Amino acid sequence: MINELIYVYCISDSPLGHVSNMECIGLKSLLLDDFYVIVKYVSESEFAEENLKKNLSDIQWLESNAREHIRVISMIMNYSTVIPFKFGTIYNTEDSLKKFITEYSGSLIENFNHIKGKEEWAVKIYCDRNALCEQIDELTAEVAELGKQVLASSPGKAFLLNRKKADLIENEMDRICKNYGQEYFDEFKNLSESTSLNNLLPKEYTGREDTMILNATFLVSKLKVGDFINTADTLRKKDLNSGLFIEVTGPWPPFSFISIKENRNVR
Repeated sequence: MINELIYVYCISDSPLGHVSNMECIGLKSLLLDDFYVIVKYVSESEFAEENLKKNLSDIQWLESNAREHIRVISMIMNYSTVIPFKFGTIYNTEDSLKKFITEYSGSLIENFNHIKGKEEWAVKIYCDRNALCEQIDELTAEVAELGKQVLASSPGKAFLLNRKKADLIENEMDRICKNYGQEYFDEFKNLSESTSLNNLLPKEYTGREDTMILNATFLVSKLKVGDFINTADTLRKKDLNSGLFIEVTGPWPPFSFISIKENRNVR
């Protein structure tokens, strides 16, 4: 079937003639208004609007193509700065794609200036609340004191104090988790050019038993990536027994730090 639609992966700020396997995997670099747009020509049977909507409900198709989308952008990132496009970005013609590039050229330049020489890194921090609970007396004087009162009280009063203690422990664990999340965020923020806080994900989504307490992305100068990773290692060692788990991944396409706005002088 003839491939008639244009699937856009990203825009590069430099020519990519040295990427030898691009054409072998069906990729092309279109030079439009001094930008190099990385595309693939795809069939309407998969990517026409209605067909794409149907395919997006096919988990296997979605996962396979989404991974391919990130893989291609990551490959181009090895050679140049890129502005990534969202998965499933389709243009009907080169003219319509060129019109977009022209209308947003000023903003594209601003974005390239913002992300050049930098990488996006993701940090997710989880807390094992059961492990934290076992240390709560050491971490919170108020809980420890209440525990002493329980031991010195009659059974009836001890029952009421234990209920109070259970509520206090939950509140204290929430407070401690929040403090840890903020402390870690600040550590990584100090090594970053820009930051983005994301929603905390529930256990059903993460597939983990521990609780997510931080979900953030950081735009890091390539010169500071080593320090960024070393900071994660230092924090892991410092809080080794606190029930905390730090997950640092990257570099990722800088989706979190791209904001494209139409040129005001274009009509």
